[in-house]
Amino acid sequence: MLLLRKIHPRISLQWITLLIATLLLGACGFHLRGQLSMPFDTIYLKSASPGTPLIIELRRNFEARHVKLVNAADEAELVLDIVSETPDKLVLTLGADGRVNEFRLFYRVSLRAYDSQRDWIPAEDISLRRDFSYDDSLVLAKEAEESLLYQSMRSDMVQQIMNRLSRIKSQNN
Repeated sequence: MLLLRKIHPRISLQWITLLIATLLLGACGFHLRGQLSMPFDTIYLKSASPGTPLIIELRRNFEARHVKLVNAADEAELVLDIVSETPDKLVLTLGADGRVNEFRLFYRVSLRAYDSQRDWIPAEDISLRRDFSYDDSLVLAKEAEESLLYQSMRSDMVQQIMNRLSRIKSQNN
C-alpha cells in the first residue's frame, strides 16, 4: 500500500508534465506536416528519363494526393518538366597522407512547370548537398552510407518540388 502511494504521485506528475508539454507545443504553432493539397487535378510528368527513382517517387506522391497522371500534355492542367537530374560527388578534404577524408554529395534537379497559358514555375534548378566522412577501411559501409544519403536527398527533393507545386497558382494569381 505504501509503495502504491509513492508511485501514484509520480505517475500523475508525469501525466501533468506530458499534458503541459502538449499544450505548449500546440500553443507555439507546432503541428505535424500534413498532406499538401494540390491546386490542380491532373498533371503530365515530362522527363527524358522516365524510369529514374526521382520520377517514380514523384508519381507516388501525386497518386497519394489524388492527382491524376495523364499520358499527354494537352490532357493535363499542368505539365511538370523534369529537364535534368544530376547526382555528383566532390572530394571535400584530404588527409596528410593524401587520402580522402570527406566527400560532398550534390543532387541537382532542373525543372519547369507550365500550362497552356503561362509558366507557373519558370525554368529553375534546385540543388541539395550533404557532406560525409570517408574511411578506406570501411569501403562497403561508406558506399552504403553514400547510397542512403542520395536516397534522402531524393526524398527531400521530391518534398521541395511538391511544396512548390502546392503553392504555384495561389502565388501567381
